[in-house]
Amino acid sequence: MDKMEWIAPCHFGLESVLKRELQELGYEIVQVEDGRVTFAGGIEAAARANIFLRTAERILLKVGSFRAETFEELFERTREIPWEDYIPEDGKFWVAKAASVKSRLFSPSDIQSIMKKAMVERLKSRYRIEWFPESGAAYPVRVFLMKDIVTVGIDTTGTSLHKRGYRPAAGKAPIAENLAAALIMLTPWRGDRILVDPFCGSGTFPIEAAMMAAHIAPGMNRSFTAEDWANLFPKKYWYEAVNEAQDLIDDRIETDIQGYDADAEVIRTARRNAEAAGVDHLIHFQQREVRDLSHPKKYGFIITNPPYGERLEDRATLPQIYRDFGEAFMKLDSWSAYMITSYEDAQRYFGKKAQKNRKIYNGMIRTYFYQYPGPKPPARRKTEGTE
Repeated sequence: MDKMEWIAPCHFGLESVLKRELQELGYEIVQVEDGRVTFAGGIEAAARANIFLRTAERILLKVGSFRAETFEELFERTREIPWEDYIPEDGKFWVAKAASVKSRLFSPSDIQSIMKKAMVERLKSRYRIEWFPESGAAYPVRVFLMKDIVTVGIDTTGTSLHKRGYRPAAGKAPIAENLAAALIMLTPWRGDRILVDPFCGSGTFPIEAAMMAAHIAPGMNRSFTAEDWANLFPKKYWYEAVNEAQDLIDDRIETDIQGYDADAEVIRTARRNAEAAGVDHLIHFQQREVRDLSHPKKYGFIITNPPYGERLEDRATLPQIYRDFGEAFMKLDSWSAYMITSYEDAQRYFGKKAQKNRKIYNGMIRTYFYQYPGPKPPARRKTEGTE
Protein backbone atom coordinates (compact mmCIF):
# COMPACT_ATOMS: atom_id res chain seq x y z
CA MET A 1 0.00 0.00 0.00
CA ASP A 2 2.72 2.45 -1.05
CA LYS A 3 0.23 4.75 -2.76
CA MET A 4 -3.43 4.91 -1.88
CA GLU A 5 -6.44 7.02 -2.73
CA TRP A 6 -7.84 9.35 -0.08
CA ILE A 7 -11.14 11.23 -0.02
CA ALA A 8 -11.43 14.70 1.52
CA PRO A 9 -15.05 15.94 1.91
CA CYS A 10 -15.61 19.70 2.14
CA HIS A 11 -18.38 22.31 2.01
CA PHE A 12 -20.30 22.35 -1.28
CA GLY A 13 -18.94 25.12 -3.46
CA LEU A 14 -15.44 25.15 -1.98
CA GLU A 15 -13.87 22.18 -3.75
CA SER A 16 -11.45 24.39 -5.70
CA VAL A 17 -9.96 25.78 -2.49
CA LEU A 18 -9.41 22.30 -1.05
CA LYS A 19 -7.92 21.12 -4.35
CA ARG A 20 -5.38 23.95 -4.21
CA GLU A 21 -4.49 23.09 -0.61
CA LEU A 22 -3.88 19.45 -1.52
CA GLN A 23 -1.70 20.41 -4.48
CA GLU A 24 0.34 22.71 -2.24
CA LEU A 25 0.91 19.73 0.08
CA GLY A 26 2.29 17.88 -2.94
CA TYR A 27 -0.54 15.42 -3.59
CA GLU A 28 -1.93 14.34 -6.96
CA ILE A 29 -5.61 15.13 -7.54
CA VAL A 30 -7.55 12.10 -8.77
CA GLN A 31 -11.09 13.49 -8.95
CA VAL A 32 -13.07 16.58 -7.93
CA GLU A 33 -16.79 16.09 -7.23
CA ASP A 34 -19.50 18.07 -5.48
CA GLY A 35 -18.49 18.24 -1.84
CA ARG A 36 -15.31 16.16 -2.01
CA VAL A 37 -11.86 15.81 -3.56
CA THR A 38 -10.10 12.47 -4.10
CA PHE A 39 -6.30 12.51 -4.09
CA ALA A 40 -3.41 10.02 -4.21
CA GLY A 41 -0.67 9.75 -1.63
CA GLY A 42 1.38 7.43 0.52
CA ILE A 43 0.55 6.34 4.05
CA GLU A 44 2.00 9.59 5.38
CA ALA A 45 -0.97 11.39 3.78
CA ALA A 46 -3.25 10.33 6.65
CA ALA A 47 -1.20 12.38 9.10
CA ARG A 48 -0.20 15.29 6.85
CA ALA A 49 -3.67 15.88 5.40
CA ASN A 50 -5.36 15.75 8.81
CA ILE A 51 -2.85 18.10 10.40
CA PHE A 52 -2.34 20.63 7.58
CA LEU A 53 -5.62 20.96 5.67
CA ARG A 54 -7.68 24.00 6.70
CA THR A 55 -10.75 23.49 4.49
CA ALA A 56 -11.50 19.72 4.59
CA GLU A 57 -14.15 18.09 6.78
CA ARG A 58 -12.24 14.83 7.28
CA ILE A 59 -9.88 12.40 5.52
CA LEU A 60 -11.10 8.99 4.39
CA LEU A 61 -8.97 6.07 3.23
CA LYS A 62 -10.75 4.90 0.06
CA VAL A 63 -11.21 1.12 0.13
CA GLY A 64 -13.65 0.52 -2.69
CA SER A 65 -16.00 1.84 -5.37
CA PHE A 66 -18.65 -0.12 -7.28
CA ARG A 67 -22.13 0.01 -8.80
CA ALA A 68 -25.06 -1.31 -6.77
CA GLU A 69 -28.72 -0.98 -7.71
CA THR A 70 -30.07 -3.59 -5.29
CA PHE A 71 -29.33 -4.46 -1.68
CA GLU A 72 -28.10 -7.87 -2.83
CA GLU A 73 -25.53 -6.19 -5.08
CA LEU A 74 -24.56 -3.87 -2.24
CA PHE A 75 -23.98 -6.86 0.07
CA GLU A 76 -21.95 -8.84 -2.47
CA ARG A 77 -19.77 -5.94 -3.62
CA THR A 78 -19.13 -4.85 -0.02
CA ARG A 79 -18.13 -8.42 0.89
CA GLU A 80 -15.61 -8.42 -1.98
CA ILE A 81 -13.65 -5.55 -0.42
CA PRO A 82 -10.50 -6.95 1.32
CA TRP A 83 -11.50 -5.67 4.76
CA GLU A 84 -8.85 -7.86 6.40
CA ASP A 85 -6.21 -5.59 4.83
CA TYR A 86 -7.53 -2.70 6.90
CA ILE A 87 -9.34 -3.98 9.99
CA PRO A 88 -7.55 -6.23 12.51
CA GLU A 89 -9.24 -9.10 14.31
CA ASP A 90 -10.00 -6.98 17.40
CA GLY A 91 -10.94 -3.83 15.44
CA LYS A 92 -14.18 -1.99 16.18
CA PHE A 93 -15.97 -1.40 12.88
CA TRP A 94 -19.32 0.00 11.80
CA VAL A 95 -20.84 2.11 9.02
CA ALA A 96 -20.90 5.49 10.73
CA LYS A 97 -22.66 7.35 7.92
CA ALA A 98 -24.31 6.63 4.58
CA ALA A 99 -25.38 9.34 2.12
CA SER A 100 -27.35 8.71 -1.06
CA VAL A 101 -28.04 11.06 -3.99
CA LYS A 102 -29.96 10.11 -7.15
CA SER A 103 -29.56 6.40 -6.38
CA ARG A 104 -31.99 3.48 -6.22
CA LEU A 105 -30.73 2.62 -2.74
CA PHE A 106 -31.61 5.61 -0.59
CA SER A 107 -32.31 4.43 2.98
CA PRO A 108 -29.21 5.26 5.06
CA SER A 109 -30.14 2.88 7.88
CA ASP A 110 -30.67 -0.06 5.50
CA ILE A 111 -27.42 0.70 3.66
CA GLN A 112 -25.54 0.83 6.97
CA SER A 113 -27.05 -2.43 8.25
CA ILE A 114 -26.43 -4.44 5.06
CA MET A 115 -22.87 -3.22 4.66
CA LYS A 116 -22.03 -4.07 8.26
CA LYS A 117 -23.35 -7.62 7.72
CA ALA A 118 -21.24 -7.95 4.59
CA MET A 119 -18.13 -6.76 6.43
CA VAL A 120 -18.76 -9.28 9.21
CA GLU A 121 -19.19 -12.13 6.72
CA ARG A 122 -15.94 -11.24 4.95
CA LEU A 123 -13.92 -10.96 8.16
CA LYS A 124 -15.44 -14.15 9.63
CA SER A 125 -14.19 -16.12 6.63
CA ARG A 126 -10.72 -14.53 6.73
CA TYR A 127 -10.10 -14.66 10.49
CA ARG A 128 -12.02 -17.94 10.92
CA ILE A 129 -13.95 -16.70 13.93
CA GLU A 130 -17.68 -16.36 14.58
CA TRP A 131 -17.62 -13.47 17.03
CA PHE A 132 -15.63 -10.22 17.03
CA PRO A 133 -14.67 -8.67 20.39
CA GLU A 134 -14.36 -5.18 18.78
CA SER A 135 -12.17 -4.19 21.71
CA GLY A 136 -9.39 -2.59 19.67
CA ALA A 137 -9.02 0.58 17.62
CA ALA A 138 -12.03 2.15 15.88
CA TYR A 139 -12.45 1.87 12.09
CA PRO A 140 -15.59 3.89 11.24
CA VAL A 141 -16.74 3.48 7.64
CA ARG A 142 -18.41 6.20 5.57
CA VAL A 143 -20.31 5.57 2.34
CA PHE A 144 -21.43 7.85 -0.52
CA LEU A 145 -23.93 6.74 -3.16
CA MET A 146 -24.16 8.92 -6.27
CA LYS A 147 -26.19 7.69 -9.25
CA ASP A 148 -25.86 4.09 -8.00
CA ILE A 149 -22.06 4.31 -7.67
CA VAL A 150 -21.04 3.37 -4.12
CA THR A 151 -17.81 4.87 -2.76
CA VAL A 152 -16.51 3.41 0.49
CA GLY A 153 -13.95 4.95 2.83
CA ILE A 154 -12.63 4.41 6.36
CA ASP A 155 -12.58 7.61 8.42
CA THR A 156 -9.08 8.49 9.64
CA THR A 157 -10.20 11.70 11.34
CA GLY A 158 -12.92 11.05 13.91
CA THR A 159 -14.33 14.35 15.13
CA SER A 160 -14.66 16.68 12.12
CA LEU A 161 -11.58 18.69 11.13
CA HIS A 162 -13.42 21.95 11.72
CA LYS A 163 -13.02 21.18 15.43
CA ARG A 164 -9.58 22.71 15.83
CA GLY A 165 -9.80 22.56 19.61
CA TYR A 166 -9.67 26.30 20.30
CA ARG A 167 -13.40 27.02 20.32
CA PRO A 168 -15.11 25.12 23.15
CA ALA A 169 -17.47 28.05 23.57
CA ALA A 170 -19.03 29.60 20.48
CA GLY A 171 -21.14 32.72 20.16
CA LYS A 172 -24.46 33.02 18.35
CA ALA A 173 -24.63 31.28 14.94
CA PRO A 174 -20.91 30.44 14.79
CA ILE A 175 -19.34 29.80 11.42
CA ALA A 176 -17.42 26.52 11.10
CA GLU A 177 -13.66 26.95 11.31
CA ASN A 178 -12.94 25.19 8.01
CA LEU A 179 -15.60 27.25 6.23
CA ALA A 180 -14.12 30.47 7.61
CA ALA A 181 -10.65 29.40 6.47
CA ALA A 182 -11.91 28.57 2.97
CA LEU A 183 -13.64 31.94 2.62
CA ILE A 184 -10.48 33.78 3.64
CA MET A 185 -8.59 31.78 1.02
CA LEU A 186 -11.10 32.89 -1.63
CA THR A 187 -9.97 36.49 -1.08
CA PRO A 188 -6.61 38.11 -1.97
CA TRP A 189 -5.89 38.72 1.75
CA ARG A 190 -2.45 37.79 3.01
CA GLY A 191 -0.95 37.93 6.48
CA ASP A 192 0.73 41.29 5.97
CA ARG A 193 -2.55 43.01 5.05
CA ILE A 194 -5.21 44.56 7.33
CA LEU A 195 -8.18 42.36 8.21
CA VAL A 196 -11.24 43.42 10.21
CA ASP A 197 -14.31 41.38 11.15
CA PRO A 198 -17.02 43.76 12.49
CA PHE A 199 -19.31 40.83 13.49
CA CYS A 200 -16.60 38.60 14.92
CA GLY A 201 -18.74 36.53 17.31
CA SER A 202 -16.53 33.83 18.80
CA GLY A 203 -13.59 35.14 16.77
CA THR A 204 -13.40 32.48 14.07
CA PHE A 205 -12.42 34.68 11.09
CA PRO A 206 -9.69 36.63 12.96
CA ILE A 207 -8.35 33.45 14.60
CA GLU A 208 -8.20 31.48 11.35
CA ALA A 209 -6.53 34.44 9.63
CA ALA A 210 -3.96 34.76 12.42
CA MET A 211 -3.21 31.03 12.26
CA MET A 212 -2.63 31.35 8.51
CA ALA A 213 -0.39 34.39 8.98
CA ALA A 214 1.69 32.55 11.61
CA HIS A 215 1.70 29.29 9.60
CA ILE A 216 0.08 27.36 12.44
CA ALA A 217 -1.32 24.08 11.13
CA PRO A 218 -4.98 23.70 12.21
CA GLY A 219 -4.72 20.07 13.34
CA MET A 220 -1.59 20.34 15.46
CA ASN A 221 -3.27 20.27 18.84
CA ARG A 222 -5.88 17.55 18.46
CA SER A 223 -6.02 13.78 18.02
CA PHE A 224 -7.28 11.60 15.17
CA THR A 225 -8.89 8.17 14.92
CA ALA A 226 -6.14 6.72 12.71
CA GLU A 227 -3.43 7.43 15.28
CA ASP A 228 -4.49 4.11 16.84
CA TRP A 229 -4.28 2.14 13.57
CA ALA A 230 -0.97 0.44 14.37
CA ASN A 231 -1.63 -2.17 11.68
CA LEU A 232 -1.67 0.48 8.94
CA PHE A 233 0.18 3.62 10.03
CA PRO A 234 3.37 3.53 12.12
CA LYS A 235 3.40 6.24 14.78
CA LYS A 236 6.46 7.82 13.18
CA TYR A 237 4.32 9.35 10.42
CA TRP A 238 2.26 11.26 12.97
CA TYR A 239 5.37 12.45 14.82
CA GLU A 240 6.99 13.53 11.55
CA ALA A 241 3.90 15.50 10.47
CA VAL A 242 3.69 17.30 13.83
CA ASN A 243 7.42 18.12 13.70
CA GLU A 244 6.99 19.46 10.16
CA ALA A 245 4.13 21.66 11.35
CA GLN A 246 6.09 22.95 14.36
CA ASP A 247 9.05 23.89 12.18
CA LEU A 248 6.82 26.09 10.01
CA ILE A 249 5.35 28.22 12.83
CA ASP A 250 6.35 31.89 12.91
CA ASP A 251 4.20 33.58 15.54
CA ARG A 252 6.55 36.54 16.06
CA ILE A 253 5.21 38.28 12.98
CA GLU A 254 3.43 41.64 13.06
CA THR A 255 -0.22 41.63 12.02
CA ASP A 256 -3.16 44.03 11.85
CA ILE A 257 -6.09 41.69 12.49
CA GLN A 258 -9.09 43.03 14.39
CA GLY A 259 -12.38 41.62 15.59
CA TYR A 260 -15.35 43.74 16.73
CA ASP A 261 -18.71 42.82 18.17
CA ALA A 262 -21.45 44.79 19.92
CA ASP A 263 -21.70 42.18 22.71
CA ALA A 264 -19.06 42.47 25.45
CA GLU A 265 -19.47 38.87 26.59
CA VAL A 266 -18.99 37.62 23.04
CA ILE A 267 -15.74 39.59 22.81
CA ARG A 268 -14.53 37.97 26.04
CA THR A 269 -15.28 34.56 24.52
CA ALA A 270 -13.39 35.48 21.34
CA ARG A 271 -10.34 36.50 23.38
CA ARG A 272 -10.41 33.16 25.25
CA ASN A 273 -10.64 31.27 21.97
CA ALA A 274 -7.73 33.22 20.46
CA GLU A 275 -5.65 32.47 23.54
CA ALA A 276 -6.46 28.75 23.21
CA ALA A 277 -5.35 28.90 19.56
CA GLY A 278 -2.08 30.60 20.55
CA VAL A 279 -2.77 33.73 18.48
CA ASP A 280 -4.23 36.18 21.02
CA HIS A 281 -1.13 38.40 20.66
CA LEU A 282 -1.82 38.73 16.92
CA ILE A 283 -5.44 39.95 17.17
CA HIS A 284 -7.04 43.07 18.62
CA PHE A 285 -10.60 42.43 19.86
CA GLN A 286 -12.88 45.30 20.83
CA GLN A 287 -16.53 45.85 21.73
CA ARG A 288 -17.80 48.11 18.97
CA GLU A 289 -21.02 48.64 16.99
CA VAL A 290 -20.79 48.11 13.25
CA ARG A 291 -21.78 51.72 12.59
CA ASP A 292 -18.55 52.75 14.37
CA LEU A 293 -16.38 50.67 12.05
CA SER A 294 -13.32 52.69 11.00
CA HIS A 295 -9.60 52.37 10.35
CA PRO A 296 -6.94 55.01 9.61
CA LYS A 297 -5.17 53.00 6.90
CA LYS A 298 -6.07 52.13 3.31
CA TYR A 299 -6.36 48.86 1.40
CA GLY A 300 -7.78 46.81 4.25
CA PHE A 301 -10.09 43.79 4.12
CA ILE A 302 -13.40 43.15 5.83
CA ILE A 303 -14.24 39.43 5.97
CA THR A 304 -17.31 38.70 8.02
CA ASN A 305 -20.40 36.63 8.80
CA PRO A 306 -23.18 39.16 9.61
CA PRO A 307 -26.44 38.09 11.30
CA TYR A 308 -28.75 36.04 9.07
CA GLY A 309 -31.93 36.56 11.07
CA GLU A 310 -32.62 32.84 11.33
CA ARG A 311 -34.84 33.54 14.32
CA LEU A 312 -38.01 35.46 13.47
CA GLU A 313 -37.58 37.90 16.36
CA ASP A 314 -34.18 38.96 14.98
CA ARG A 315 -35.28 39.64 11.39
CA ALA A 316 -36.73 43.07 12.13
CA THR A 317 -33.27 44.37 13.10
CA LEU A 318 -31.49 43.18 9.95
CA PRO A 319 -32.21 46.11 7.59
CA GLN A 320 -30.61 48.60 9.97
CA ILE A 321 -27.63 46.34 10.69
CA TYR A 322 -26.82 45.92 6.99
CA ARG A 323 -27.50 49.62 6.32
CA ASP A 324 -25.06 50.63 9.08
CA PHE A 325 -22.52 48.14 7.78
CA GLY A 326 -22.78 49.46 4.20
CA GLU A 327 -22.51 53.09 5.24
CA ALA A 328 -19.43 52.39 7.37
CA PHE A 329 -17.79 50.46 4.54
CA MET A 330 -18.36 53.30 2.03
CA LYS A 331 -16.26 55.58 4.26
CA LEU A 332 -13.27 53.22 4.18
CA ASP A 333 -11.21 54.44 1.25
CA SER A 334 -9.93 51.65 -1.05
CA TRP A 335 -11.04 48.79 1.21
CA SER A 336 -12.43 45.41 0.15
CA ALA A 337 -15.40 43.68 1.79
CA TYR A 338 -16.43 40.02 1.77
CA MET A 339 -19.48 38.73 3.62
CA ILE A 340 -21.29 35.41 3.85
CA THR A 341 -25.00 35.56 4.61
CA SER A 342 -28.31 33.89 3.81
CA TYR A 343 -30.19 37.21 4.20
CA GLU A 344 -31.91 37.71 0.85
CA ASP A 345 -31.94 41.53 1.13
CA ALA A 346 -28.28 41.85 2.12
CA GLN A 347 -27.18 43.77 -0.99
CA ARG A 348 -30.26 46.00 -0.95
CA TYR A 349 -29.62 47.33 2.55
CA PHE A 350 -25.82 47.21 2.25
CA GLY A 351 -26.35 49.75 -0.52
CA LYS A 352 -24.14 48.22 -3.17
CA LYS A 353 -24.36 45.26 -5.51
CA ALA A 354 -21.53 42.78 -5.11
CA GLN A 355 -19.03 42.49 -7.96
CA LYS A 356 -19.21 38.71 -7.49
CA ASN A 357 -21.17 36.31 -5.32
CA ARG A 358 -20.73 32.61 -4.73
CA LYS A 359 -23.36 30.13 -3.52
CA ILE A 360 -22.13 28.09 -0.56
CA TYR A 361 -23.97 25.75 1.77
CA ASN A 362 -23.27 26.50 5.44
CA GLY A 363 -24.61 23.25 6.86
CA MET A 364 -28.13 23.03 5.45
CA ILE A 365 -28.42 26.80 4.99
CA ARG A 366 -27.91 28.17 1.48
CA THR A 367 -25.75 31.25 1.77
CA TYR A 368 -24.01 33.64 -0.60
CA PHE A 369 -20.49 34.96 -0.32
CA TYR A 370 -20.77 38.56 -1.50
CA GLN A 371 -17.50 40.03 -2.77
CA TYR A 372 -16.63 43.73 -3.01
CA PRO A 373 -12.94 43.82 -4.01
CA GLY A 374 -11.23 47.17 -3.70
CA PRO A 375 -8.25 48.47 -5.68
CA LYS A 376 -4.86 46.83 -5.33
CA PRO A 377 -2.35 48.76 -3.22
CA PRO A 378 0.59 50.31 -5.07
CA ALA A 379 3.58 48.02 -5.52
CA ARG A 380 6.05 48.29 -2.66
CA ARG A 381 9.44 49.75 -3.45
CA LYS A 382 12.29 47.31 -3.24
CA THR A 383 14.59 47.97 -0.32
CA GLU A 384 18.02 49.41 -1.02
CA GLY A 385 20.62 46.84 -1.99
CA THR A 386 18.14 44.37 -3.45
CA GLU A 387 17.59 43.68 -7.12
